[in-house]
Amino acid sequence: MNAKEKVIKVNEVMTPEVKTIDGLATVAEAIQSMKEKKYGALIVDRRDEHDEYGFITVQGIARHVIENNLSPERVHVYEVMNKPVLSVRPDMNIRYAIRLLEQIDHGRALVIKDGKAVGIVTMYDMVIHYMDSNA
Repeated sequence: MNAKEKVIKVNEVMTPEVKTIDGLATVAEAIQSMKEKKYGALIVDRRDEHDEYGFITVQGIARHVIENNLSPERVHVYEVMNKPVLSVRPDMNIRYAIRLLEQIDHGRALVIKDGKAVGIVTMYDMVIHYMDSNA
């Protein structure tokens, strides 16, 4: 990091609106919710404070439901979600968040503060913001 490079934190580039869904909801309900918000992923709520958050993504639905010719009305979110999810802190430098996502080949991470989901940050948003800030 050079002297003129600005430190950018995850909370500066994350999407603070968190759209959640219950794991017992159907994939059809998840798709409807994604369409309404134009999201590519939803956070799957924890069952209790000892549980972990999950993600259901358009890619996961394509891989597990559509490719296997399953009915979205008969498949539950918990059957196709990714869990546990990668999470980062809101005060993390995006350089480290980018490195972490790159190392495990992920495009997004859940932002967690005090055990609660407060946002989602994507590789795209971090890279674009970083390049714009250091141009």
